[in-house]
Amino acid sequence: MAPSQSVRLRDTGLNERVVVEIQRRGKLVVGEPFFSPGVPLVLERKGLGDIGVGDLAVVRPGPGRARLEQVLGPAKEIENVLEALLFEEGLRTGFEPYSAPPPSMDGRTDLRELLAFTIDPETAKDFDDAISVRREADGLRAWVHIADVSHFVSADSSLDRGAARRSCSVYVPGRVAPMLPLDLSADLCSLRPHQDRLCVTVEIPFDGELRAGEPVFYRSVIRSRERLTYGRAEAILAGRERADDELTDGLRLAERLALELRRRRFARGALRIETKEIAFSFDGRGGVREARPETEAHAHALVEELMILANEAVASLLAGRRRESLYRVHERPDPQAVAHLVAKLADLEVPTPPAPEAEHLTPAEAERLAAAIGERVMTYVAQARRGQEAFPALVLRALKQARYDPRNLGHSGLASRAYCHFTSPIRRYPDLVCHRALLRELGVSDEPLPEELHELAEHSSARERAATAIEYRADDICLAWLLGDRLFELGWEATFEGEVTGVIDSGLFVRFGEVFEGYVPARRLEGDYFELNPLGTALVGRRFRRTYRLGDPIEVQVESIERAEGKVELAPSNSSAGRSHGRGQTPF
Repeated sequence: MAPSQSVRLRDTGLNERVVVEIQRRGKLVVGEPFFSPGVPLVLERKGLGDIGVGDLAVVRPGPGRARLEQVLGPAKEIENVLEALLFEEGLRTGFEPYSAPPPSMDGRTDLRELLAFTIDPETAKDFDDAISVRREADGLRAWVHIADVSHFVSADSSLDRGAARRSCSVYVPGRVAPMLPLDLSADLCSLRPHQDRLCVTVEIPFDGELRAGEPVFYRSVIRSRERLTYGRAEAILAGRERADDELTDGLRLAERLALELRRRRFARGALRIETKEIAFSFDGRGGVREARPETEAHAHALVEELMILANEAVASLLAGRRRESLYRVHERPDPQAVAHLVAKLADLEVPTPPAPEAEHLTPAEAERLAAAIGERVMTYVAQARRGQEAFPALVLRALKQARYDPRNLGHSGLASRAYCHFTSPIRRYPDLVCHRALLRELGVSDEPLPEELHELAEHSSARERAATAIEYRADDICLAWLLGDRLFELGWEATFEGEVTGVIDSGLFVRFGEVFEGYVPARRLEGDYFELNPLGTALVGRRFRRTYRLGDPIEVQVESIERAEGKVELAPSNSSAGRSHGRGQTPF
């Protein structure tokens, strides 16, 4: 397994296809590269059929004219653009041939009578995990059931090698590029309700004070009773919706356990930084109807804590026996980076805990300090209503990036001594590796692990970063689409209240209108020549010391929108000049 040579998900040599928008130039049919500037491609006339001007198409360049491979539809419709992005990034290349074995009960614990349920977003199509919780003596017993993908995908098969190369599923609004074929990811492996499904189960007892006992692991078969969405689970817990008594009781027990697990995790020093994702809905006519920021749902936190519990249990078993796998590691922050974070926050007048000088700060102290800073920053932005995007981002950028590694190096952000990704094998290849490692350790499988685990770890980490970049890019495209429609209604002279979320030498990034983000080039900041200050927290005017700081309010107007690139250029409105303030003063 060769490591990825790029942060793109394109497989070099396998995807030479380009997405173009069709134009006509005299008698020629021409494709203009859609997502980035490029030389127009003249298309072969063979197979063009009734393709229309303004359609998006996938073409394969050749030594002569380009060959049409697929027509996606009008470029003015957002759904076609999102599908085109997946083609452009090499994510629609098909799957390797395979023959999935039939499900088998052999050697499995039958848990079909145990109440199990899934909790997922409204739009989810693949269900990796189900949970069960019931009372037992004076305590509880919890089961986390994870789809047994390893039963259907043999190690080192052509499909397995393809899944390793893809490494993860990629989700953009309204569609997915799955790691595995849909008849596996959305059917045979997916824990759909009222159907027998093969799992690997982690079972953990808890005493009356909810202290965890020794976990046990085994292959199982379950039958999920309910497919709950986050919204419905929360409605049942809040008493707004009725469900049968057994389901309601199981859900409340899961909530009680999850809340205690979360309390203990933060008490032991886990990082508390909340970020908002954006959920989109479409109007069915090629446009984006709505974009709304979503904070973490209570039901999502419930599921997350039980998944963390299972991941830690599997990683602790493998690490305790010094077994290689793909661990999810997050190393302690660099003391210098944390000291620099403290200086930045002080410059922005954000309170921080007392901190020793950088040269006296050990990695362990830096880890504890980063967690305390995260807690203080989240409290501050909630109370001050300032820096809600910028300040948590500063904390995250001061930390090292989580990644995969064959060695157990711990997970600083979760305050876990051993951690792995085990709970999403339908959509992440490292989880499938962990399943195989666990099953080998239990003596119920002899499937080998990949030989080059270090290279696979690097590859999986790079593919994860690339997938995240594509998902952000798709969100930006959807937001640009929506903003264009808003300005058609409001007029381009409309102004928006915003907040500075990023500063670089050449300009400002601004979040405005609650969900939109754009860029203000420094050339549009009139009245002075602006430079980045030494800490990188503000642009400061040379002559008049006007300042644009992270977290500052700013009123902006939209100058231009590049919809296919998801880019928005802004300018300050006339009433939004930079503020003059020195250390110790507030911009409000």
